[in-house]
Amino acid sequence: GGESTRPGAAPVSSVEEQARVIPVIERLARTDGLILSIDTWRAETAALAIAAGAHIVNDVHGLQRDPAIAGAAARTGAGLVIMHTGRERARLADPVADQFAFFARSLAIARDAGVSAAQIVLDPGFGFAKETTEANTALMARFGELRALGHPLMVGTSRKRFLGAITGRDPQSRDVATAATSALLRAAGADVFRVHDVAMTFDAVRVADAML
Repeated sequence: GGESTRPGAAPVSSVEEQARVIPVIERLARTDGLILSIDTWRAETAALAIAAGAHIVNDVHGLQRDPAIAGAAARTGAGLVIMHTGRERARLADPVADQFAFFARSLAIARDAGVSAAQIVLDPGFGFAKETTEANTALMARFGELRALGHPLMVGTSRKRFLGAITGRDPQSRDVATAATSALLRAAGADVFRVHDVAMTFDAVRVADAML
């Protein structure tokens, strides 16, 4: 990704975003066996990234900031990660009801653009306008309800602020807490994990799989 998604981060132009990511994708695409994902909400950047060798588009605005991004995935067959966010919009009080309402709109955009169901992964967006620790832990506790959406689920709890609030640890020391959430969420039905420490999380997920 060429633009930070941290709260309060300075936005960048599409030109700057593309200058940051396209050369990197082109270089990585020369290596066999890599699956490359581009984090962007802009349709133009997504299309250029796919042309450069990206296989997956990850949109943290859930197709709702630039709906044309769905068309880029539809035309190319790229994977499409649709993330839930509560930023810059009114939200329902019930966190799971808000997930279903948000994704209903996003999935309609994808369907209207011609994206196949097999291309789609959903991400509940831990930490994205879930301002309190309780909001994030409540979403974790009810995560299994999201299986009713009918798509694979990706989670990104890695080193998030709410884990710091629970453990009292700084971001670089939250990998154990991340692994704990990953095991719990795997047991609840998560399919894909976006993390900093891959090896630790992989072991935690293997333990959860053995139990399951």
